[in-house]
Amino acid sequence: MAVYTRIDEKDLNAKLAAFDIGALESFDGIAEGIENSNYLLKTGKGRFVLTLFEKRVNPEELPFYLDYMRHLSRQGIPCPAVAADRAGGQVFSLSGKPAIISSFLDGAWPREITPAHCAALGAMIARMHLAAQDYKNKRHNDLGLPAWKSLIHACAREADTLESGLFDALEKEMDYLRAEKPRTMPSGVVHADIFPDNVFFKNGKISGIIDFYFSCWDFFIYDLMLALNPWCFSKDGVLDREKSAALLSAYHAVRPLSAAEIRHLPMMGRAAAMRIIATRLYDWFNPVEGALVTPKDPMEHVRILRAHQAIGDAAAYGFAP
Repeated sequence: MAVYTRIDEKDLNAKLAAFDIGALESFDGIAEGIENSNYLLKTGKGRFVLTLFEKRVNPEELPFYLDYMRHLSRQGIPCPAVAADRAGGQVFSLSGKPAIISSFLDGAWPREITPAHCAALGAMIARMHLAAQDYKNKRHNDLGLPAWKSLIHACAREADTLESGLFDALEKEMDYLRAEKPRTMPSGVVHADIFPDNVFFKNGKISGIIDFYFSCWDFFIYDLMLALNPWCFSKDGVLDREKSAALLSAYHAVRPLSAAEIRHLPMMGRAAAMRIIATRLYDWFNPVEGALVTPKDPMEHVRILRAHQAIGDAAAYGFAP
């Protein structure tokens, strides 16, 4: 979450008049996160989250995201419920941006991640993947390798200011992934952004999963490694084997990984790292003036990428199915 777009209280009140969520008492920007603008709303009927969709969300795809969240909710996955106005609409315009209002989920994301957090997450991701198997709608992953190349090439002149030779190293890695990435693997609609600040815990259990706005059709194992990287590595790129073993083992206990998936864990870890490097690198050198957001350091996932490059098999993650 973040704040790129400022909103006017009068305009907000005019939009809220179409909803049965009570009179506005206060609203405050939520500075955490990176992609969309988010505000905490307090009304006479409780707390809600207002989201204004920014640069990487296509407004035409919002119905897909909202329908996918409803599908997961019906399967017992704790997702936000999106409010509908009296005419049944959920998406509206505010400050020139498409917006929604969703329920506020109790809990907090873990600032100090433990193996127990990782085990709970692994089981939850597996449940989400099982729930996706009978979800028929599809959305192409528009942040795949061609997008990584475009974003990284847009920073070709600046990348080496972070580290000498970085651009060439990323080019080489993209060539490797293009040549070696498998064509088939168990797939479905995945979250594709399960960072720690998108998962809430309460009383030791997961109470909410948020920010589904990168959801797309992709390999389940890619989604799993997109989560493993920020949950199980330090910012210095050091793997915590106890955490990775807990996450992978808990996932495997709910949705057993195939032999091919297990064999490709290191490669999918590399692909997942590259996805984050690409967007962070671009955002690092193209900040939005006046936005209440702190760009994330792309070098954190460069270090994670290098750790995966040195890993030969699943045993290095402490995973022995």
